[in-house]
Amino acid sequence: MAVAPALLTRLPKESVADKELSALLAGNQLVPIVHNTTYEALRNVSPLLASRSGLDTAEDSMAVVAAKVAELVAL
Repeated sequence: MAVAPALLTRLPKESVADKELSALLAGNQLVPIVHNTTYEALRNVSPLLASRSGLDTAEDSMAVVAAKVAELVAL
């Protein structure tokens, strides 16, 4: 799941149900990728989603992020 500033403004309005989010996280089906924002900003909107380890485009190039996602999908 790509987490960009636009998503952070939509989440409080559209509200992802915590139960659905928990199910996705428990099944290792969701990897947050923050882009042009921070995990701190995500934590303010969705602590449950921010608690999950993910990727950050400020730390890795898009090519590295894409390669890591490809590895996860291949598993």
